[in-house]
Amino acid sequence: MAIELRQQLKLTQQLVMTPQLQQAIKLLQLSRLELVDAIQQELEQNPALEERMEAPEPETPETPESPATEEGLKEVEIGETVSPETDWDSYLDEYSSAGRVHFESEEKDGPRYENFVSGKESLHEHLLWQLSMAETDIRTQQIASLIIGNINTDGYLDATLEEIIEVCNCPEAKVGKTLSLVQSFDPAGVGARNLKECLLLQTERLGIHSEIVEKIISQHLKHLENKNFKAIAKSLKLPIETIIAAVAVIRSLEPKPGREYHNEAPVYITPDIYVYRQNDDFIITLNDDGLPRLHINPYYKKAMRTGEKISGETKDYLQEKMRSASWLIKSIQQRQKTIYNVMESIVRFQRDFFEKGITHLKPMVLRDVAQDIQMHESTISRVTTNKYAYTPQGLFELKYFFNSSINRVEGEALASASVLEKIKQLVESEHPQNPYSDLKLAAILEKDHNIRIARRTIAKYREILKILPSSKRRQY
Repeated sequence: MAIELRQQLKLTQQLVMTPQLQQAIKLLQLSRLELVDAIQQELEQNPALEERMEAPEPETPETPESPATEEGLKEVEIGETVSPETDWDSYLDEYSSAGRVHFESEEKDGPRYENFVSGKESLHEHLLWQLSMAETDIRTQQIASLIIGNINTDGYLDATLEEIIEVCNCPEAKVGKTLSLVQSFDPAGVGARNLKECLLLQTERLGIHSEIVEKIISQHLKHLENKNFKAIAKSLKLPIETIIAAVAVIRSLEPKPGREYHNEAPVYITPDIYVYRQNDDFIITLNDDGLPRLHINPYYKKAMRTGEKISGETKDYLQEKMRSASWLIKSIQQRQKTIYNVMESIVRFQRDFFEKGITHLKPMVLRDVAQDIQMHESTISRVTTNKYAYTPQGLFELKYFFNSSINRVEGEALASASVLEKIKQLVESEHPQNPYSDLKLAAILEKDHNIRIARRTIAKYREILKILPSSKRRQY
């Protein structure tokens, strides 16, 4: 078998992702906050890119009769008069007094209001403050500080007594006594090692001396979780009414004592687009608040246009930065335009939703919008990721409008989100003592709403809505 070398021409096509194209695709899938961060980072790295603080004014050409003056200066004419709002009394007092008088403007920057407002006290700070007020020796305070440091945000002790004894090298009796001291602090139930101990500590603190309550907490937490009151009544040999009364007392306790000291700040969503109803039509408005208005540095632009004496290396650097700045501005404009087109298409497809509510949401997939605005599905997916729209029905992520279809017995299909909303409404309207089972919900949907859906699908949707089964929703 002979081995030989040959030359062969082959014509192929392949997609080449330029850095500019990669940047444009990346900007599409960024959320609003991420986009602002990316723009700020580019402003710091690119000297040719600047933020325009005000709207651009039309440039007036320079003529020999009207030479250009320095920016921000205005020539004073003799015909101008003094403002009648001048405070002549302050003027005369200033120059007639022995010393110079200073007048402070109301717009002078002063301390911010936030500097005088104290932050919310954390659970650890609250416990340490109580420890400092307790009359204890130094060793007890050291052990108590170690115990408090191992209490999580819910108020439970994450470390075992053996671990604390090993770290502090103290007798078990000393550590146990110190733990009891910490458990006597506010809030009631703090420092417990499990839910059972937490509830028992609260009953002791609140003075609830009920043997039935203590037995239910100590022996029947599993039945209590499943609302199996009959099993509890059978085990304790008591009427079910007595068990229900004791359960009502247990429900008044706090399973997470540190909940009220959570200092997590809420995260507010800023919509990327607004949809308003005006007469019989919907108006779409992009939210540009907070987005920097970008433009290319006019000094560098003029220097490159007039051909000033610039070294070759510097010229190449400026050209690269100006191209990068120009492409970024165009990419942001294209991003905003694409978001607008996608939202406009969604409004056309889901007009019934915007007019009547969630129950009228229609099934829709990415392909529908992609074919409508002549774009690829992957582009639509990127645009609808982490983007939010404020609508007459509330604030929704753009992904929310894309749903799978549920077939009806008769008529057109329905969106899965509409079925979720109907299930939620049925559960809210059910009788507390006789809640609907999954099979009953499926029968009601088929009979009253013309929706045929399997029982296991009802169970899946119920889990999505975080609705308990009918056995746990029943109230006695």
